[in-house]
Amino acid sequence: MKKAGERTGWILLLILLWVGLIRAGGFSPLIFPSPQDVLKALHEGFTQGNLGWQILISMGLVLSGLIAASVAAFLFFLISASSRTGQSLVETLTIIFHPLAGIALLPVVILWFGTGALSIIFIILHSALWPMVTNLTTGYQSLPETYRIVGRNYELSKWRMFTQIILPGSLPYILAGLKISWSRSWRALISAEMIFGAVFKTGGVGWYIFSRRVFMDTPGMFAGITVVIIIGILMEDLFFGVLEKNTVSKWGMTLES
Repeated sequence: MKKAGERTGWILLLILLWVGLIRAGGFSPLIFPSPQDVLKALHEGFTQGNLGWQILISMGLVLSGLIAASVAAFLFFLISASSRTGQSLVETLTIIFHPLAGIALLPVVILWFGTGALSIIFIILHSALWPMVTNLTTGYQSLPETYRIVGRNYELSKWRMFTQIILPGSLPYILAGLKISWSRSWRALISAEMIFGAVFKTGGVGWYIFSRRVFMDTPGMFAGITVVIIIGILMEDLFFGVLEKNTVSKWGMTLES
C-alpha cells in the first residue's frame, strides 16, 4: 500500500507537469493533447467505440501466450535439471534466443503462420519463454543444499521433493521471471498488433493506437497509450504485488536468501 501511495503521488506530479507544459508551451492538440482531451478520447473509446472489447482481446492474447510459455519453460526446466547435457542444451538455447527480439522474428512468423492471432501468440511465447527459463533454472541452481538434504533425510520422493522443497524455495526467482515475462509479452503484443492489424475484427489495444494515428486522432493515440500504462500498473500492484505479499514477503523470502 505504501508503494502504491508513493506511485500515485508521482503520477499526479507528472500529470501536473503535463498540464503545465501544455499551458506554458501552447502546443497544438494535434501534437500534444491535454489530459482533458485524452480523458474525453478514453470516454468516447469505451462508450462509442470498441476499446473495452479491444482490451479484452489483448489480455486474452497475452494470457494465451503466457500459458504456452509457462508450459514450455517448465519442460525446458525439466530437461535442464535432468542431466548435465540437458543443462548445457537449455543454456545454449537461452543464450541464442533470449537476446532475440520477438519483432525480429516477424518475417519468419508471417511466413509460417500468416498475420492472425496465432502469429501474435507465437511472438508473445518467444518474448516470455526465455526469462521464465532463465529464472527457473537460476532458482533451482541457487537453492541452498541444506534444503535438499532436509528432503533426503525425510526420504521424500522426487515429486514431493519438487513440490515441497524445490518449487517453494525457487518461488522468488519464479515470480521475478513471471514479472519480466509479463512486461516483455505486453510490449511484444502492442508492437505486433500495430504491425499485423486487426485481429478478431476489432483488433486489440495496439491496433486501437495504430488506427488512431491513421486518422490523426492524437488524443486517441494518447488514450491508447494511457490504457497500456494503466494495465501495466494494475498488473504490477493488484496481481504481482498481492501475490508477492502473500507468498515471498509473508514467508520472509528474498532473492538474496
